[in-house]
Formats: sequence, C-alpha cells, structure tokens
Amino acid sequence: MALIEGCKHSLEITVPVADVEKETERVVANIQQKVRLPGFRPGKAPLSLVKTKFSSEINQDVIEAVIPRFFHETAAKEGLQVVGKPNVVDVHFHAGEPIKFKAEFEVAPTVELGEYRGVTITYAEPEITDADVDERIESVREQKAEYVNEEPRALTDGDYAVVSLESISGVDEKIKQDELMMKIGDEATLAAFSENLRGAAPDEVREFDIVYPEDYDRATLAGRTVRFKATVKAVRRKELPELNDEFAKDLGDFQTLDEFKETVRRTIFQEREHQAQEAAKHQILDKLVDTHDFPIPEAYLDRQIEMNVEQQLRQLAAQGMDPSKLKLDWSKVKESQSARASRDVKASLLLDKISEREAIGATQEEIDAEVSRIARQQRETVPMVRAKLQKEGGIARIAGHIRTDKTLRLLFEHARKEAPAKA
Repeated sequence: MALIEGCKHSLEITVPVADVEKETERVVANIQQKVRLPGFRPGKAPLSLVKTKFSSEINQDVIEAVIPRFFHETAAKEGLQVVGKPNVVDVHFHAGEPIKFKAEFEVAPTVELGEYRGVTITYAEPEITDADVDERIESVREQKAEYVNEEPRALTDGDYAVVSLESISGVDEKIKQDELMMKIGDEATLAAFSENLRGAAPDEVREFDIVYPEDYDRATLAGRTVRFKATVKAVRRKELPELNDEFAKDLGDFQTLDEFKETVRRTIFQEREHQAQEAAKHQILDKLVDTHDFPIPEAYLDRQIEMNVEQQLRQLAAQGMDPSKLKLDWSKVKESQSARASRDVKASLLLDKISEREAIGATQEEIDAEVSRIARQQRETVPMVRAKLQKEGGIARIAGHIRTDKTLRLLFEHARKEAPAKA
C-alpha cells in the first residue's frame, strides 16, 4: 500500500492464476449457454470454439468480475475505508498468468479530535424592549386591518386602489389580475404605478408602461418594459382595530391586552434567542475547523459542492428562474465554491466524530416525534409518512439531523461565552 497525498492511496494487486482460471471457466460456461453458433444446438458449442470466438468478451468479463472483488478484499485486509470508486490502471492480463493491476483511490480521513469543549465565543442573551413588543403588535394590527370602500373620487397618496390589471405587451405570458390592491405613493408600490394611477377615479381606464428594474425580485419581469391597461374599480381606506382588551381576546386565549403583550414579549425572546444561539453554534464550528487540520477526500468535496449548487438552484427556481437554462461550468463552480465546501465538509466530519466520542444519538421517541410533526405538516397519516420516509432513506436523515442538533447543543452549553464588545 502506498500513500500518494492527503486521502489518496494506491494498491498494487495480483490475482492468482487459479482464481483467474476459475473465473474464466465460469464466464466461458455462461457464454456457452447463451450463444447460438451455426451447426450447434443452443448450449452445445465446444468450449474451445467459444474461447476462440469470444476471447475479448471473455477477458473483459473476467477483469470486470475479479478486479472489484480482489480490490475490496485487499482494502478490507489493509483496514482501509474506501471512498468512491477506485481508478484502476496498469492492468496486465495474459493467458496462463496472474492478473496484475494498480488501484488509485481515496479513503475516509482520520480525524484526531483536539479540545472541543470550552470553545470561546461571543454571545449575549437577547434583550427585548417595549418598542420591540409595540412593533410586533402593530404588525398584528396591520394583519387584522379592514379595508373600507370610500365614496368614488380621484386617487391620492395614501389611498388603497383596487385595480383590474392586464398586460398588453412586453411579457411572454400575459399578466391578468382582476382585483389587485396597491397603496398609492407607498414605498412598497413601484413608483411608476403610483404616478400613472394618481388622480384616476373608479371606472377610469388608463394605459401606461412600467419599466421593471434589473434586480426586480420576479425574474420573469426583471429588466422588462411592460405595457399595462388598468381599470380603477374602487378607492379604499385602511381601518386598524382598536388596541384594547377586546382586541387581545379576538386573537386567542387572552383576557387582557397585557397578557397578550407578555406572550408577544416571550415569543420575540424565543425567536431572537434561537437566532443568537444558531449564530453562536456557527462560531463554534468555525473555530473547531480552524483548530483541526486534516485532509478531506475529493469525493466528499464534490458531493458537498453539488449539494450547495442544488440548493442555490432551488432558490432560483423559487424566484421564478428556470435553472435548466443556466449553463454551469463545473470547473469554475468548483473553483469558486471549494473553500466554503471544504469547511462545510470538515465541520460535518468533526460533528460526527464528537457525536461518536460523546455517544450522542437519536432516540426512537425523538424520531417518532419528528415523523409525527412531518405528518401533521403534510396532513397525512403517520404510518403513510413513515413508510414513505423509510423507502426514501428519510428516517436515517432524520436521525442524523437530530444527532447533529444534540451535538451542537452540547458544544454550545459547554462553550465559554463572552459578551460582545459594545459599540
């Protein structure tokens, strides 16, 4: 066995003549049963004729049978955890001689754990102010707002216009919305819509062009000039519910507005605590990666980059782009993402090693609880979801996520937390 570099190894392997001949006999007999040769009944052609006529196929079948078997047997004897498929080179195969070949391959890295408890990070418990609570409650009031029709009049800034909108030109697929509501003069409304609808009254029809910015969040409209026909259907005003005990009672099991405010405060705290702890866990992982130096297999790196790219393509698809139209240069993608992917792989390997060291795993109760949560989310029965997950390997992924989360919690609990420097 020879170590080439990092996780790359090579083995020079010899397959004994006896094993080569035994496999050759099996292959020849198999071919004899299948071939049809003139003058012979099926399966009755002489072995010598089969060997002569199909010599190249026989040699290829023998090589494909014995090389993988002897490679894996030899790797197992050497105690090597092979990653991916080996690259087989320098194959020597001559009649009456042993088969000799060289296999170059990667192995899983050996991760020697250093200190992982007591990592120093910056962390502070979130502080929730009355202004934070008021802002969240105001957001709830906005959601509960009612929009009341005004007497017909010309639209002005601050009005909510109900518009029937359809595209005339500029897009591949026609846009048509019968009751689109937009606030005139609001920053969330494209300025061109406000400019062209300001002063219009119900039943009035206007045609105008909208030039969408290059960075518009809908990819199908970004950078386009679209001509619209808009018919104003109504002018509305927004009425917010009054902030009192009755408002709180309408929202759930609350008797007073103060009760609701306290619940809002706790909710905001939990959200920000989760965000702060997730950021702290990323700090821990970054520090562990920085203090643990070990090589990683190219196969792991490629797989991580593929996962990252797939996630990015899904995000683009969610924004309206067609990922199939993108022409990706894998060499450039790999070059640009290797550094980040390498750190991701190292972090994952370190977490696996720490989980093993700490004997952390997912309990059946934890897995069952997650399967039940998924079933509720998908509105399906638990047995149906469980069967689907088992078929797709999802149960193992759930167990892996649970183990990772528990390991990260342990690292966070034992980290040395320092308050961030105040600005």
